[in-house]
Amino acid sequence: MSFALHGTSVSPGITVGSAHLVSSARLEVAHYEIDAAAVPAELARFATALARVRDELGALEAHIPHDAPAEISALVDLHRMILDDPALAEQPRELIVAERCNAEWALVQQMDRLTAQFDEIEDAYLRERKSDIQQVVERVLKALAGSLTLADAPRLSGHFGERERIVVAHDLSPADMLLLKNHHFGGFVTDVGGVTSHTAIVARSLDIPALVGLHHARQTIREGELLIVDGLQGVLIVDPDPLVLEEYRKRRSDYQRERERLKRMKSTPAATLDGERIELYANIELPRDVEQVRDAGAQGIGLFRTEFLFMNRAEMPGEDEQFEAYREVARAMRGMPVVLRTLDLGADKTLGGTAPLAPNPAMGLRAIRYCLAEPQLFLTQLRAILRASHYGCVKILLPMLAHAHEIDQALALVAQARAQLDARGVPYDRAVQVGGMIEIPAAALALPMFTRRLDFLSLGTNDLIQYTLAIDRADDAVAHLYDPLHPAVLQLVARTIETATRGRMPIAVCGEMAGDARLTRLLLGFGLRAFSMHPAQLPVVKERILGSRLAEARALALRVLENDDPARTQELLAELNA
Repeated sequence: MSFALHGTSVSPGITVGSAHLVSSARLEVAHYEIDAAAVPAELARFATALARVRDELGALEAHIPHDAPAEISALVDLHRMILDDPALAEQPRELIVAERCNAEWALVQQMDRLTAQFDEIEDAYLRERKSDIQQVVERVLKALAGSLTLADAPRLSGHFGERERIVVAHDLSPADMLLLKNHHFGGFVTDVGGVTSHTAIVARSLDIPALVGLHHARQTIREGELLIVDGLQGVLIVDPDPLVLEEYRKRRSDYQRERERLKRMKSTPAATLDGERIELYANIELPRDVEQVRDAGAQGIGLFRTEFLFMNRAEMPGEDEQFEAYREVARAMRGMPVVLRTLDLGADKTLGGTAPLAPNPAMGLRAIRYCLAEPQLFLTQLRAILRASHYGCVKILLPMLAHAHEIDQALALVAQARAQLDARGVPYDRAVQVGGMIEIPAAALALPMFTRRLDFLSLGTNDLIQYTLAIDRADDAVAHLYDPLHPAVLQLVARTIETATRGRMPIAVCGEMAGDARLTRLLLGFGLRAFSMHPAQLPVVKERILGSRLAEARALALRVLENDDPARTQELLAELNA
């Protein structure tokens, strides 16, 4: 029976393919009693499942690219340790013998006991390891069921075109995301997640259609069922009838032709119809993303989220490891700007065991606050960035600024890092620029105290919207309230751009608003002349710029700012994009 599910699109496009289900250990498993004579066979079945998962982890490790961040290997090692721990490998055996129950039930009972203990741990990092236990148990359950996992992708390729398989999951672990990168699935959908979740970030870097926040996809879709993922409208169609399937295949062909047409503008300078040049930069998470940046024709990297080099690993990367990663990007960009944002850790992005327990981590010790509280960690990163500046046009970007003293302390540490390199005789660009992110309303409203101290600004609209509207942007339960067109948000964005421009301070927008082509002319009308976005979003934004006239954009943008009716705002936006 054909039906549709609605979610949030995190990566555009249309794909048609067969469902590949990824189970969750949180789903219920059957509980049944076995005969005493069957206990040895059940123990053997459990041992076979453990061995299969051990092999899967070995295969996963063998497929890790040489340039992958070290945390991926550390994560695989952690999962192997969990798998071999007697608490998970031996206790279920005792339960099978004592209660004569099936292996699945014994395993999940032990998992529940372990995760309950983790819930009582005060240390945030250790408490979050509960999810690693669940992911390992999930793999064992899949092995017990004899069903396929993402780790089976290499042997599937002979039977299905990998681009014809669509991953369906409640959620995706970092290890599974790595396999997605390696095996080029056609798309994926998850029950949970928001537009700025890790799942969404990976989806955009993979440049495949993806939906999140579907809630019931994993429970209602069967393995191998035909799916249509519409990443343009945010719709998943299950078991489509022939007419719908034919229509979507036509739409997919049209979309692909349009993308090819846009790619031909790669070398076309971004300029409005009245001759105003606009700068288009790209956002990246890892050094390997540089190839996409160059393919998109970006003029540089406007945001390198360096914290992705630090996540999901037991040990922090040292100065040399960081330097190598930053230098690789600087060299690859061949003199084009590379803006390295210093560690934006905290909230949902934690590091080792150092992340403090906090009632509201998004408002707590994160980003620049965390770096200033850990000066040696910050100095290590600053030295690595400065060293990389010798090999390209590298800039330093400080996240989540709210106070002048934060800038002063950060600049003092930059000076200290310079002095340390001078003492070692290490070369660096002595003219390296230091900028700041404006993503807290207080910073947007008190901009002059930042422009007097910094060389450039980057407007981070994701957090600016979150803090202005008091919306947790990673929570899909309130995703419908996350509104970039809220009058307060638009006033802050427009005011920040205007104040910076009037003071001759370079400013770019690097949040999701920059990559939303519906908002391109609105931002131009506010006075923005530099955008930074994911590489896949750049061609369509460039096309919108090429067809824009600044005078018209300014007039309509002013009318949007003067309006506070949501319906009228949508009408004005439609007129702006006509």
